[in-house]
Formats: sequence, C-alpha cells, structure tokens
Amino acid sequence: MGTAKTPKPVKLIASIFGADLAQIDRAEAALVARFGPVDFRSDPLPFDHTDFYAPEFGTGLVRRIVAFERLVDPADLPDVKLATNALEAEMSAGGKRTVNIDPGYVSEGKLVLASTKDHRHRIYLGKGIYGEITLHYHRGEFRAWEWTYPDYASATYREIFARIRARYREQLKET
Repeated sequence: MGTAKTPKPVKLIASIFGADLAQIDRAEAALVARFGPVDFRSDPLPFDHTDFYAPEFGTGLVRRIVAFERLVDPADLPDVKLATNALEAEMSAGGKRTVNIDPGYVSEGKLVLASTKDHRHRIYLGKGIYGEITLHYHRGEFRAWEWTYPDYASATYREIFARIRARYREQLKET
C-alpha cells in the first residue's frame, strides 16, 4: 500500500491571447499583481491554428505564454482558473472578451491546463474546473497526445515548455 504524500510544488503558467497586445500586457500585469513576478515571457506568437475564436475576438490574434517565479501547490489550479475567468470578465468590452487566459502548470513530467469543460481526457479537480494533461515529458522532450491542441503540439510550443521546465527543475534544486 502506498502512502499519501504532499506533492512537489509546480510552475504556474498562463497562456494569454487576444487581438490587442496592449490588452495582453494589461492582463499580464493583473496576473503579476495576483501571482507574483514572471520569470519567463514568450515573444508574441501567432494564434493561427484555428479560427474558432474569430467571432468573439476578430482576426490577427496573438498569444503570449508566461511562467511565474513562485512555485505553487498543484491543488491551487481550480482557484487560479476561477481568478483568470474573473479577470477575463472584468476586461470584457461590449459583451466580448478582450483576452482569453488559460492557466496551467508545468511539472517534471507534464503540462496541465485548466478548463471549465469536461471531456473524456480531463479529470475533475473541484470547483467546476477540470484538468487536462496537454503535454507529457518523455525521453528528453515534451510530447503531444492525440487530444493536444495543434499549437501546443507544435515544436515551438513544446520548446517553450521545455525551457520553462528547465527553470522549474533549477528552482526545485534551490529549495
């Protein structure tokens, strides 16, 4: 029989996308105020793997991925998702969101994203929030699953998360 243990802390991340970099900057600033400083910020990435969000956000969308310096308990993810949903609502204009914020975390073995939507490959975390293992780390790299969104499955995104994972591993050694 195994013994229940407290999990290692994880590296909180957020993916922020929208049509206006100023709004993305504003969202990032609000996240920093809530979760602390970032120690990784991607360059703006084209959000061009789907047009699903075009009716709400328009076209020419860009995404930024940030990782926060402070490590967190993985059990905090539902509260983080509720906070990012509240920020999306606060930043809405004319009944439409100006940013979409997808929080998650990087651990040594995976990238987990939070969602309000249930699906066959998601598990319930509590408070109306589900978790999805979007990428898994195997043989020295992040790898996609059949359900991984095409942008997250791309080499560019997998390399970003590998860099975040490397910083996370450094932080674990420091504690």
